[in-house]
Amino acid sequence: MTEPETMLELDDTPAAGPDMEVPAVEPSLPASPPTRTVIFALALLLSFTLGILGGFLMSVTILPRRFEAAVADILARQADEWAILPDNTTVQRPATSETAATAAAADRPVAESAAANQETATAQPASPAAVSAPHYQLAASYSNLGPRLLETGGIDFEKFTAIYQRAGQPLSTKQLAILQKGTDEPIVMNAKNAYFLLNFLWALGLVNKNPILTEGTMMQYGGEAQIARFASTGGWTIGSKQPAELYAASELISLTPEQQALLEEVAAAVYRPCCNNPTAFPDCNHGMAMLGLLELMASQGADANAMFEAAKWANAFWFPQQSQELARFFQASKNQDFDEINAQQAVSAATFSSSGFRSVHQWLADNNLLEQAPSSGNSCGV
Repeated sequence: MTEPETMLELDDTPAAGPDMEVPAVEPSLPASPPTRTVIFALALLLSFTLGILGGFLMSVTILPRRFEAAVADILARQADEWAILPDNTTVQRPATSETAATAAAADRPVAESAAANQETATAQPASPAAVSAPHYQLAASYSNLGPRLLETGGIDFEKFTAIYQRAGQPLSTKQLAILQKGTDEPIVMNAKNAYFLLNFLWALGLVNKNPILTEGTMMQYGGEAQIARFASTGGWTIGSKQPAELYAASELISLTPEQQALLEEVAAAVYRPCCNNPTAFPDCNHGMAMLGLLELMASQGADANAMFEAAKWANAFWFPQQSQELARFFQASKNQDFDEINAQQAVSAATFSSSGFRSVHQWLADNNLLEQAPSSGNSCGV
């Protein structure tokens, strides 16, 4: 029987004899710290990650708020300049009898169109907008511009008359004479001829050679190679030449240096609610038509007040819905009828640019003062 082997305890280390080799024990070393290169790389990665995260947070939170604040500040300063009430102002609406409301509504010019306004009227009644003039006479005449536009190719007679025929508004004998013979009679604008004047003046603004077209914003943003890309140029399809050939091609209206300076001053201050551009940047049909109107008036001796007043009423016939709301705004906030509104104020960026009109519209909505209004007359096509 064999004796069992004796188990050594873990701490019983046998003594080293003279012939026994003792294995070398390597001392355990602490882990070496990361090198400077690793630390620098980690710091750089962390910094880059934080930068990306910070940029994202700023783009989705801080910058939009700053942009909104900047826009609000601009509109507030414009509103203060023109004494427009802020959105939270309580309105004291003037009392209006039912008879007076009916009479005022009957006086409003209504553009002829089958398009119905889809905006829902508020249930709360409101006083009527006072866009009441059945017509407006400009301080300018047609002169011989009709025949000259035909001669230069700005208007193709057959194409021009055909669009009115198709629209169910064939040109009257008087309008045909304006095109073919010209007339020294003053221009009278009303709901029936607003569409005729829009296209007639569009052709005039497009064809007439003026520094606003040859040196202004249109050329700065488009240049000769791109000039036909605007709605006011490429959209003109009823001339006998291509729009790029017609653009500022003929000197139909001559202006003195003083008249040109007046034109540029007024054109820079007349806006339209389809965009935020002034007439000095006539990139749509309404802007180009307004330029033609102001050029014509300046050439025939009108002053700034007459030009602003004409612009106010032209906008009333070309933008009937927006003008009705503008009139309602001034009537409710300042107890002014449309014909009493300061003309320069009525066409300013604060009230009749796209952003300015949105503020007016929102103010009316906040105060339950919206109503149905005609929505015709503001198409950007022929």
